[in-house]
Amino acid sequence: MSGDSEPEGLLPARQKVGVREVAAAAGVSAQTVSRVLNEHPSIRDETRQRVLGAMATLNYRVNNAARALGTRESRTLGIVASDTALFGPAVGIAAVEAAARTAGRWVATTYADATEEASVDDAVDHLLGQGVDGIVLVALRAGTRQLLEKRAAGIPIVELHGGDGQRVQRDAAVLAVEHLVSLGHRRIARLGGPESWLEESARAAGFTDALSSHGLECVREWRGNWSAADGAACAAEVAAAVRRSGGPTAIVVANDQMALGLTTGLREAGVRVPEDLSIVGFDDNPDAAYYRPALTTIRVDVVAEGGRCVADVLGLSALASAQSPVLIERDSTARPARS
Repeated sequence: MSGDSEPEGLLPARQKVGVREVAAAAGVSAQTVSRVLNEHPSIRDETRQRVLGAMATLNYRVNNAARALGTRESRTLGIVASDTALFGPAVGIAAVEAAARTAGRWVATTYADATEEASVDDAVDHLLGQGVDGIVLVALRAGTRQLLEKRAAGIPIVELHGGDGQRVQRDAAVLAVEHLVSLGHRRIARLGGPESWLEESARAAGFTDALSSHGLECVREWRGNWSAADGAACAAEVAAAVRRSGGPTAIVVANDQMALGLTTGLREAGVRVPEDLSIVGFDDNPDAAYYRPALTTIRVDVVAEGGRCVADVLGLSALASAQSPVLIERDSTARPARS
């Protein structure tokens, strides 16, 4: 074996592709490649496409750390999140991370207790110490953004399900009510989430507006903290209300997990779903189709919402068109058995 050969069992080392190699392949200068990487507005589209084509051909991987050295940006977005064991926040974080990656940004995620201002402050300080270019808030209390904007002056801060996302959440709640009304329900109750959450305030507003448009009012309202255990804890009171004269024939639950707990608790209390009470949830989590009965729920386009947040932070046009909420009709809703 000669001294120039590779050791047996090892692959030949690959030559590292850099800006110079991309420039040579595209027939442009290294400075032009750098301008394309940094999204300089003066680059002609034809030149930009030639450089991007050379990058793809050479399998060039952008080094964000190197790019950050030549700019005032870290090319990193921060996420401050709470209650990440719940389906909604977990999916929201994944959507923001995917959208940031599409936009060529890193993501730094830190976790906070939404009920403790000091915890949120510490999380934000941690991200500011990393020089993030913007922050997305996931599952934090209403009003948190306004408080943090004073501390993080000059850093854009947006909220998942804030802004235009509030309209989407309201529309989702309207869809739930319209479905029940179309089945003939007139006495509709609600199991809401914590009042401080943006999702809750928007869904509650949509629910109330939809009822009012049909000349109806909420017959009873309960509140939980998003978990299946909270739904189960309300079941005895809901069952008692159903059995009373003029009690609800349907209920809109603010998320699928509480709907699961409520359905289980009602079954133990002798209340049948949907024969005695129809139930609509929110989120269409992966298990909703396997509840017993399978849960009618509202699916919201969280992927597009994550894209909206990233676009708002970066000052870009929308990364994807949001789809309207969708009713997923399953077995937990039916026409009321009693008027």
